[in-house]
Amino acid sequence: MRLLELCVEISCNNHNLLDEESHIGSRIVLPEYSLYIEDKKTFPLSQDEQIFALCWVIQDNKLWGTIKPSAVSFSYMTTFNEGSRTQMHTHDYLELAYIVSGTFHQRILGKDIVFRQGDLCLVDMNCLHQDCLDPNPACIIFIGIAGEMFNSIMPSQVADERIISFLQTALLKQKKLWQYLHFKPTEDSNKKMEGYFYDLLKELIHHDMASTHICRGLLMRIFKLLGSGYDISLSSEMKKKMNWLLYEEIISYINIHFRDVSIKQLSEHFHFHEDYFNRMLKSKTGMTYTQYVQNLRLREAERLLLHTDLTIDEVAAKVGYQNKGYFYKIFVERNNITPAKYRKEILK
Repeated sequence: MRLLELCVEISCNNHNLLDEESHIGSRIVLPEYSLYIEDKKTFPLSQDEQIFALCWVIQDNKLWGTIKPSAVSFSYMTTFNEGSRTQMHTHDYLELAYIVSGTFHQRILGKDIVFRQGDLCLVDMNCLHQDCLDPNPACIIFIGIAGEMFNSIMPSQVADERIISFLQTALLKQKKLWQYLHFKPTEDSNKKMEGYFYDLLKELIHHDMASTHICRGLLMRIFKLLGSGYDISLSSEMKKKMNWLLYEEIISYINIHFRDVSIKQLSEHFHFHEDYFNRMLKSKTGMTYTQYVQNLRLREAERLLLHTDLTIDEVAAKVGYQNKGYFYKIFVERNNITPAKYRKEILK
């Protein structure tokens, strides 16, 4: 395993070994000191940096760790007792953890979760969690991603609908719903993922003026693979909640912009394929996207006919129809009466 060997090399075999009294230790692993205090971990590099890797190697009740990039190459080692935990903490950046080998336990939002070799976990900013330290051999890479870089990756449509749905509703919008994602590999996806993480870690070790751009590209590949070669571990109840929240957000957007909204605009705004909106609306409302928007426009046209002095042409244009003939056609299909007669009959 090339990645595991690289992690051991930079974490355990570095001649610049820092002792347990080093202040850097709090960046690597902060032992639990209180059941009630929450530690806030800030991005450990300068503002010019947007990504870093924290590497852990665990064996025989010892934890070796290092951070890349780093101005000075170093390793940090600490001993721990079985059952030890890190201090409950949050980050001001997003964290993507990859289990290189062994198993890894975390307590996230009060729930104990076991991650196995090949699994990944994406944790949102400000998500309360802690790491559980077990004596069994394990290797974990934590990738810290600044919000600016993460936001630049997501609109590129590198992820599929499942990940985008989560990011839209859970990570970026609905903070109280769900704040992490557990990914499990399918088929041979882990071999390719390990290669991406190897390249990413090597680039962070090398670290030059091009590294930010190269790392961004590698992250795009990682998220693309997460969408195609991994399953997201969510309960059916959570999936329903997330789908409903996303539906409400899309419907709200359409209701505000119905006069000039297009399915292409929806795709660009929400980063879904265009056919997703037809499937989603059909399942929730029984109408296609076109039928739903047409219904909104005609309802508004009826309101304008009854409560304003606008001409028929002005009403048609106001609700989004520049073709007067088409507006007449669909209005009559809906009401069995022309717009002029509708105004006259209803106001009679």
